[in-house]
Amino acid sequence: MHRIVLRLASPAEWIKVFDPRDGTVFVATDEQLAHGTEVRIDLTCGDEGPRVILRGEIMGHRSGDAPGFIAALGNAEREKVNYLNGFVRGGLLNLRAHRRVPVKLPVTYGGLKGPCETHSRDINDQGVFVLSDEPLPEDAEVHLLITLPNRAQPLSVVGIVSHTVVPEDEDVPGMGIVFRLSDAERTEVSEAVDTLEKAFLSGELPEDTLG
Repeated sequence: MHRIVLRLASPAEWIKVFDPRDGTVFVATDEQLAHGTEVRIDLTCGDEGPRVILRGEIMGHRSGDAPGFIAALGNAEREKVNYLNGFVRGGLLNLRAHRRVPVKLPVTYGGLKGPCETHSRDINDQGVFVLSDEPLPEDAEVHLLITLPNRAQPLSVVGIVSHTVVPEDEDVPGMGIVFRLSDAERTEVSEAVDTLEKAFLSGELPEDTLG
């Protein structure tokens, strides 16, 4: 996989390089990369915007005064793109019920055959999406341990499986889990997500949490 850095002068530049019609990103570069090359795009949005790692495949090129390539992003990047779109348009980050921080966090949950270790795709105050090729049935209750950066103990929560995605759905397989929290736990989770989001926006998160 070829790695390339895409530095945008401001978050608003994201609108200019991302095409929502087909989920592609334009990367200005003089590098000559073949059609079909898998790329990792290390994207930064200004000095105060998020840093996101996007993965895709080159599907086209541009020449002329602004040469570069067009990369089609995979389904696994969907939540990252949604977050970037919300951040650029403004206002979304203040609506906690709708924000979904696109981070890869180690998760251990109780599976049908015993403890399962996996990762999150995204998390917010209300729940988390957990990657799994064998998701639990919808409405199943599940206990999760979510490891957060710079936190001594994992976040211990109970939730209900709200929806599942299987490999045949042509999307990232896993399950969406809605937290079932007491008032004290809700406060703890909200504060943890606030801290996580601030670190994400400031570029302070370890690279392995960026996917």
